[in-house]
Amino acid sequence: MRRAELDAFLTRILDENPRASDVNFTVGKPPQVELDGLLKPTCLDFGIHKLTPFHTETIALNLVGGDRRGISHLLTQGSCDISYHLPGRARFRVNIFSQRGTYSIAMRQLPTKIPTIDELKHPPVLKQIAEEKFGVVFVTGATGSGKSTTLAAVLNEVNLRHPYHVVTLEDPVEFVHPQLKATFNQRELGLDFDTFANGLRAALRQAPKVILVGEMRDRESVEIALSAAETGHLVLSTLHTMDAGQTINRIIGMFELEEERLIRIRLADVIRWVVSQRLLPKVGGGRVAALEIMGSSLRVKESIVNGEAEGKTFYEMMQQARPFGWITFDDYILGLYEDGQITEETALAFASRRAVVKRGIDQIKSGRGEKTTDIEGLKIDRDYSRNL
Repeated sequence: MRRAELDAFLTRILDENPRASDVNFTVGKPPQVELDGLLKPTCLDFGIHKLTPFHTETIALNLVGGDRRGISHLLTQGSCDISYHLPGRARFRVNIFSQRGTYSIAMRQLPTKIPTIDELKHPPVLKQIAEEKFGVVFVTGATGSGKSTTLAAVLNEVNLRHPYHVVTLEDPVEFVHPQLKATFNQRELGLDFDTFANGLRAALRQAPKVILVGEMRDRESVEIALSAAETGHLVLSTLHTMDAGQTINRIIGMFELEEERLIRIRLADVIRWVVSQRLLPKVGGGRVAALEIMGSSLRVKESIVNGEAEGKTFYEMMQQARPFGWITFDDYILGLYEDGQITEETALAFASRRAVVKRGIDQIKSGRGEKTTDIEGLKIDRDYSRNL
């Protein structure tokens, strides 16, 4: 298979599955796409009902091309991250990895158009992130939950409003931002810098106002990011955590016990927003994003420094700050359920506190005049005491 044939094959896959988020090649299975979080076979008319090791290795070599770093990582570390451009059609973030002596490939399709916060139907409060002058902003969630898309939308707001210098450090570059009001320099791991920590150090000498770090992978990166925020930069990054409280604990947990107090104080001083995301299956097909948003306040800073306590949890602070645009996952999920976008089962499955969501669903049902329980036919046994 030549590269032109691979491009034609990928084009056919996208033509057959225009809503596909991922393309998957695994030995023993047919080519697959991911639709709404579920895998399904594709292009079976090609006669490939089970991919062989030769198939996946040939595809992998065409995807890697002349990327020496990618080939080196694949051979020495067992996997590599690369980007792949399908001319005139799509861009992909690709991970090639070995398993049981064969190669598998996971390709995430990247939108070619930069999304806006309004198009994503995210809360307008996220536009305030673009107005921050310095500090740290974390966008968190599981792999594939849309973190990069949300960050791209926030950077798009910066691009539309401010003549800033923006440096991004990514693995690989996902969204290519046009040069509008802001000046963008987008650097890719392996091509333009060797580690996120070194890329961050270099960025501090490149006079940016905004720095995007694709992922905080280690303690060294976090420490340099905190230093950058303390010296007047706005740092945006991602973490693989499930909610705001877990994000704070993950960062603190990267450091030694004797450093904990100092890190808590530094983090409390520079943190501005924590935005967490989950993708939920939508009624009628597709997926919808649920968000948890926590900003910075004196109470939040106090809980970061001293730890959460009864009546001083991040969850309670987000509930009480609803007028300022903060929101918990549970309240956001209840809003999606009330709008008819998700089912009751989905709401309960993705809730942070199921009891809170269940109580909210019952209140919504009661307001609609619907039943809130399946228990029926109960009546008082008036002869019970007489029989005794």
